[in-house]
Amino acid sequence: MKEGKRVSYQGVWTIAECDRGRIRTVSYELLTRGRKLADKLGKELASVLIGYPVNQEELRELIYRGADKVYIVSHPALANFIVENYGNVMQSLINQYKPEIILAGATSSGRTLMPYTAVRVNAGLTADCTELDIEEGTGNLLQTRPAIGGNILATIKTPNHRPQMATVRPRSTRPAERDESRSGEMVFVDFNPEWIDGRVERIDFIKNEEQDVNIQDADVIVAGGKGLKKAENFAVLKNLAGKLGGAIGCSREAVDRGWAPYPHQVGLSGKTVTPKLYFAVGISGAIQHLAGMKTSEVIIAINKDPDAPIFKVADFGIVGDLFEVVPALCEKLGEGGVKNEI
Repeated sequence: MKEGKRVSYQGVWTIAECDRGRIRTVSYELLTRGRKLADKLGKELASVLIGYPVNQEELRELIYRGADKVYIVSHPALANFIVENYGNVMQSLINQYKPEIILAGATSSGRTLMPYTAVRVNAGLTADCTELDIEEGTGNLLQTRPAIGGNILATIKTPNHRPQMATVRPRSTRPAERDESRSGEMVFVDFNPEWIDGRVERIDFIKNEEQDVNIQDADVIVAGGKGLKKAENFAVLKNLAGKLGGAIGCSREAVDRGWAPYPHQVGLSGKTVTPKLYFAVGISGAIQHLAGMKTSEVIIAINKDPDAPIFKVADFGIVGDLFEVVPALCEKLGEGGVKNEI
């Protein structure tokens, strides 16, 4: 792309998600990412919200959390996420305002909307990023994501096309802090009936009950790894999780061995979590696992190996046999129920 053509693209956008008028937390996480990039480029940060209904207080929250501008496209025809309709809106907004960078959450809607839009506007897209930065000298977006089953981290850039587009793994950073002193502009974009693709309509929504477990929403996670030795020993963790009102997590090793189902996996090839309290029990601390839980507020590691890498990120470490330590903790905590069993 010639430099003169690139100049016409300016600013950073984040895609806000809403559910029945309420902004989803991932929208504020994206503002944390977007704010750093925009500041480094010296450009404006905008948030885009497509949907219906839209709560005015929620829109102001996007400003308080870091957006300089909010583009709002709201109409009853956009009440349900249909990628053809939302993609038409995105294409129109991009053609009109020409953002340089667009970030969305690696959620079900973000993973659907962004590739559809990227094809429509002939843009580059990197999926499921865990780190983002700006390349010195070029202003290119550096997009880091797990590759080869999470065994390596690859940094990707798309220097020849604009906008540069990326989806970002939810919970990979903290939501932007509120600052009610911030002010910004709200741009209500007029609805265009031509955005609605008459070939597609929503008939029904059927929830996948098998995917009902969401450890990303848990305030407390008790995670187990290879040190548990066999699937039956996860009962030890269930007891501790129940007493703490927490959820069960696990390492990739535990999933590969068939000890726990994939929805409980924490790490680059699993889920990224940010609970208030994270217990790593019998988990050595491979870099892939650390990347999925290192932003937890408090990390407690239990491992018999004093040199285990997990202790480098732990706030509190217990060197000992988990089969002795965990029951002793449960005894101190007293009676309790079990939540989110595997």
